[in-house]
Amino acid sequence: MYFEIKAINPDGEVAVLVLEAVSDGEAVSQAQDQGYAVLAVKPRSLSWTWSRSRFQLALFTQELLALLEAGLALVEAIEALNEKETRPESRRILGQIILRLHEGLSLSAALQQFPQTFPSLYVATVRASEKTGDLQNALGRYLAYQTQVDAVRKKVISASIYPALLILAGGAVLLFLIGYVVPRFAQVYETMGSDLPLFSRLLLAWGNLLQAHAVFLLPALLLLLVAAGYLLTRPEVIRRLGEWLWKIPSLGERMRLYQLARLYRMLGMLLVGGTPVVPALAMVSGVLQASLRLRLQQAARDISDGKPISGALHSHGLTTPVALRMLRVGERSGQMGSMMGRIAGFYEEEMALAVERFMRTFEPVLMVFIGLVIGIVVVLMYLPIFELAGSIQ
Repeated sequence: MYFEIKAINPDGEVAVLVLEAVSDGEAVSQAQDQGYAVLAVKPRSLSWTWSRSRFQLALFTQELLALLEAGLALVEAIEALNEKETRPESRRILGQIILRLHEGLSLSAALQQFPQTFPSLYVATVRASEKTGDLQNALGRYLAYQTQVDAVRKKVISASIYPALLILAGGAVLLFLIGYVVPRFAQVYETMGSDLPLFSRLLLAWGNLLQAHAVFLLPALLLLLVAAGYLLTRPEVIRRLGEWLWKIPSLGERMRLYQLARLYRMLGMLLVGGTPVVPALAMVSGVLQASLRLRLQQAARDISDGKPISGALHSHGLTTPVALRMLRVGERSGQMGSMMGRIAGFYEEEMALAVERFMRTFEPVLMVFIGLVIGIVVVLMYLPIFELAGSIQ
């Protein structure tokens, strides 16, 4: 869900941001973490055309990294990307960045002028690299982070496609049987004039009802699907649905692990890049669910008061037994950033295996259920014929 935010930037100017978040509250928090004073916030519906013309951040980063590694200077590399760009919106953004670089601004300051295109995590990564002169490695770390996040997302989406197709195909077959085939059998049984079993009569009644009112029922079904799709785009509905899913013990724990993996991945990348831990915690808080975000803010206050990172995160429920031990090792070795990356990788792999195991179990169960429902419908249609054949014998 995207939100359009009207805010005052750190320079005192009014700006309009477009941020992606689960709710308007999370969007406001993200804007405030970037130093903006929020004036107003409202949902923004993005059309297909707008999404296609959106600035492709991952591609820009990959191409910029390739040009820098080839030996081009920063301004020359961005000018080269601007010359080959064909999308008007992307050319406008790159042109403004080049203009600000020529005015003497740093790359992070230039990118910060476009918060709807370059997230705070990206800007912070670039800003930290400017202090060490290690922009190429910083861009490489961000690409690696984005690759890991996309890999987990793609696994979940690809694992959901086949069950969704099964449900659609099974529902279409069931609708065809009840709405078209069953009424044909009803006409045959009416000419026979024989008594039908109770469940067969109920099935035939449903079939006749669906056929008689198909003109009204099918548009109503389509309207119901459209309404459900619309509701799933509303921030309040998404928030309540997320809260309900979090209450399911097994699923809620998996969602918590996924959120912690994202937290460790982003935080580790910022720490490796040289960002101090407390500002890094503020930057990554926007990706967490509301209750975990509050815990992270409390942990940041404890760290500011001098408490170790592992102890602060553990005391507020932001670790697991494995993560806690690894964080303590990271504190002793002074490699906290890389250790957080390893923790994220550990739990991302565990999430991928959990999704794969679930789908291996769920798909056969779903197929059996759909086959069982369709089989029951077919048996109920033919049950009077079986009884008639038995009486003749």
